[in-house]
Amino acid sequence: MLTSLPIPDVLPIYPVRDQIIFPYMVLPLFFTHVMTPIIEEAMRTDQLLGVVFCPEDKNICSFDGLPRIGTVCKINQLIKFPNGGGKVTIEGLSRFSMHSAVTEEPCLKVSIKVIKEQESQGVVADALIQSVNALLKIALAYGQTLPEDVKKMIDRIDHAGRLADIIAVYIGISTAEQQQLLSIIDPVERLKMVFLHLTTEVQKMQIKGEIQSEVAKRIGKSQKEQILREQMKQIQQELGEKDPRQEELNELRTRIRQAGMPDGVLLVAEKELRRLEQINPVSPEYTVSRSYLDYLCIAPWQKGTEDTLDIHKAQQVLDEDHYDLKEVKQRILEYLAVRSLRDTTKGPILCFVGPPGVGKTSLGRSIARAMGRKFIRFSLGGMKDEAEIRGHRRTYIGALPGRVIQELCRAESNNPVFMLDEVDKIGQDFRGDPSSALLEVLDAEQNDSFKDHYLDVPFDLSKVMFITTANVLDPVPHALKDRMEVIRLSGYSDEEKQQIAYKYLIPKEIVENGLADYPLVFTEDAIGKIIQDYTREAGVRNLERKIAAVCRKVAKEITQGDVPRKEIKAADIEELLGPCTYFVDVAGEEDRIGVVTGLAWTESGGDILFVEAAKMPGCKNLTLTGSLGEVMQESAKAALTYVRGRAEDFGIEADFFDKNDLHIHVPSGAIPKDGPSAGVTIATALISLLSGRPARRDIAMTGELTLSGRILPIGGVKEKVLAARRAGVKTVLLPARNREHLAELEESNLNGISVELVDSIDQILEKILLPA
Repeated sequence: MLTSLPIPDVLPIYPVRDQIIFPYMVLPLFFTHVMTPIIEEAMRTDQLLGVVFCPEDKNICSFDGLPRIGTVCKINQLIKFPNGGGKVTIEGLSRFSMHSAVTEEPCLKVSIKVIKEQESQGVVADALIQSVNALLKIALAYGQTLPEDVKKMIDRIDHAGRLADIIAVYIGISTAEQQQLLSIIDPVERLKMVFLHLTTEVQKMQIKGEIQSEVAKRIGKSQKEQILREQMKQIQQELGEKDPRQEELNELRTRIRQAGMPDGVLLVAEKELRRLEQINPVSPEYTVSRSYLDYLCIAPWQKGTEDTLDIHKAQQVLDEDHYDLKEVKQRILEYLAVRSLRDTTKGPILCFVGPPGVGKTSLGRSIARAMGRKFIRFSLGGMKDEAEIRGHRRTYIGALPGRVIQELCRAESNNPVFMLDEVDKIGQDFRGDPSSALLEVLDAEQNDSFKDHYLDVPFDLSKVMFITTANVLDPVPHALKDRMEVIRLSGYSDEEKQQIAYKYLIPKEIVENGLADYPLVFTEDAIGKIIQDYTREAGVRNLERKIAAVCRKVAKEITQGDVPRKEIKAADIEELLGPCTYFVDVAGEEDRIGVVTGLAWTESGGDILFVEAAKMPGCKNLTLTGSLGEVMQESAKAALTYVRGRAEDFGIEADFFDKNDLHIHVPSGAIPKDGPSAGVTIATALISLLSGRPARRDIAMTGELTLSGRILPIGGVKEKVLAARRAGVKTVLLPARNREHLAELEESNLNGISVELVDSIDQILEKILLPA
């Protein structure tokens, strides 16, 4: 017997990763050239070696990382391969315990102690052996597989330990549990562990068998229903009755032929219909397939509206709905002119960018009315799921097409005006990036074959006029921005707001507040007071609310039996709307040292801001407050460097900066601010502070300042000039390079305000600083 071989006290250790070797096991073992020294050392040591499990998460198996119990194995056969490594046939002899490492080079050798197998005689051991054999037969009946020679061997084994070892190899116990089993010395305890595992496996097999039996019953029931249904169909034919399901399929076939699908889509629909005919109506697949065919039938493949190509009528409709907005109206009329000359013109993809309340969304509805098209509005604000655009694949439960296809199906038109609102407020998370999905929709070169994930067939979007809206373009990805024709809608001047109020807002609010039978007239002074004292916006949304508030007050007076007002004057406004909300007379405030009026562009249009500078004893520190962004902080540092470089020209002491700290603050502190256009304003505030000369509050400025003193151009000229007018500023200083932007301003925008162009800081100081 091999177990009677003398086993030395020191053995080479062979680590294995994917299996556990038990005593009495015989199996082949393949080794690489890395393991060759271990095999060679074993051949020198009576062909004996210790095989120990090494966890897979360890790259190098050291003595400390190995379990203490392993199996002494005898090498029965060795075959070496020409390219290194080889194959050995080993046989497990007995368990052993490792005590200490003797050497680690050229291989790990440890001192060991052989663990002799204990006797397992007794009532408990016999009962366990019988129970395990009985469980094993049940497992075999449920489909557990064992080699025939193993079955015969198990029947002959009457030792609890050996039975536990051989069953552990063949019933699918994990390597970690097998190692735990190998470490248990008591054979009865080993067999108990195998018994518990075998019991669990048998229970799982019983449940699995019950499930399979239930499934087989249901399948049999479905087949029975199918046979009965076929018989019923035959009976109905004999009686001359119609089959409801066949009628439904025939109706679906007719709809497919009449839907006007392209050839490729028609083939897909007919194939899906043939598949539907083979599906049992009670199957969930039937509903999925039927819904898919319904969407293919209702999609507007060939349905569309005729464009109104009368340019004069379109111009009239646009003017009825919106005041001014010449650039947008001109672009729509140009498109209609081209359509009248060429039928196959692709729909334009426009992007309206402007502050809230200037009429971007309502303009889309007006364009649809002017062109005689249907109008679709779809808000993108807060959208985070790409499937909202492209739809879900039909493999998902409750799958639907994307919103683009859904809205076109509802509109029953393939050439509507499709407005994608708030494109700058799209979200993004683990479900995908909707802005990337829009790249295909808004690309005139690709959207003629747009593929929705649900339909999975090309759909032509090239006839759709897409209009997107945004307050700012910065959050919009560059690739998406590049696909759109950007049209900027600036804020309205006070004169334009008055015209809008008289032509659109007042008539609308009089009707909506029930005053149609009580004529009400607003004087120009009254509207001017509302605009200047109760609103501060680029659009007219708040102006409309204030006019509606006045109309409601008048309606309340009428219902209370008072004599109705016929005219709203400026003196009535404060009585009806309460105290003034805004005070615009900046020019009336005191000129101060270190405080300069600047201009800023915001999402809601333009606004004025005040830059304040202060000094205190210190050592060259610069403090910046007011929620300033990184770019604006850099502008402040550049302005300070410029002032220090020309300290002598501005009458500043040479050692002033060594003995003092400077603090720059831009109210309001809670509102974030950024951008380079405040550079000249910050520099002027510093020069005013350090030279002791007050700055005029009625002069506002904007411009980017470089270290060499050049003033670079800025954006948002119209919005900033209008903000200066609203605030009562008398003079605006702009960079000379913005000369061409002044041409965009109407003469009415410049009433009561002077715009001067400057190209150096000295020109600004000459105009704004008063004598000390």
